[in-house]
Amino acid sequence: MHSALLRSLHSLPLKIPKPLPLPLPLPLPLSKRQLHFQARCSSSNSEELEPGARGMELFSGLVGERVEELLRREENRALIEGLDEASRRVEKAREELESVRKQRDEALKAREYMRQLESQQAEIEESQKELLEAKIMMEEAQKSLSSTFNAKTTGETSNNLERVESIKAAVISSTVGTLASLPISLSQATDFSELILRSSVVLISCALFGVTFRYAVRRDIDNIQLKTGTAGAFGFVKGLAGFEVANALELSTDGLISSSVAAAISVTQNVFIFLFAAIALDFCFKMRFLSPFPIRD
Repeated sequence: MHSALLRSLHSLPLKIPKPLPLPLPLPLPLSKRQLHFQARCSSSNSEELEPGARGMELFSGLVGERVEELLRREENRALIEGLDEASRRVEKAREELESVRKQRDEALKAREYMRQLESQQAEIEESQKELLEAKIMMEEAQKSLSSTFNAKTTGETSNNLERVESIKAAVISSTVGTLASLPISLSQATDFSELILRSSVVLISCALFGVTFRYAVRRDIDNIQLKTGTAGAFGFVKGLAGFEVANALELSTDGLISSSVAAAISVTQNVFIFLFAAIALDFCFKMRFLSPFPIRD
């Protein structure tokens, strides 16, 4: 405590009042032995210490005694207490300053940590955004692949069903057409082999007519002009082709008339055959035994 007070005294400009003169105490008489011991101590100290060092020691001793004497005085007690209070305040302020410095350092560290966290959070958000975009792209790719596969599968299935319906139309048309041509073939054929030949030609022609009729009429099954026109076109083509193969054209009037009559008969017979096939196909369309082109889901 005295050392703290001494430091405070050295650091603060103090105004110390002049001490009142006190009567000095009379020195007590010393014995011979004490005088001899004091003389020996002083002589030994004077021998050991140099003159400058002895002066500094005497000066510091006098100052210390003077300070102790000033501190023991009653009128300086309030000043000493003020110094003690000031010293405590200085120590407290120093502690508070140290605490503030620590808090500031902690705040700086916390701010730096928060900045790092914000930077990491921004990086995490950016990564999440990229992951979300990649996920969306993957979903779109999966949807595209799925739709492509479904479309391909649906297309293949639809094509297979269309082929089946066309085969059904060919079978129905060829069967009805061949049955309708039997009376004509029987009346014109001279032997069994010729009957088989004529029936085979009609069978193939009616099969092709059934497939063409389905694709020509499509879903316009109530259009009578379209249906009869298709049958008439096939009948004219087959009738004229058959007449050209069977008969030779003569340039005389009788020959032209006979050829025209024979051609008209051949065309009429073939139109009759294809009309029966067309009626059979139309009946199957309306009874839903056969599906028009294209097939609806």
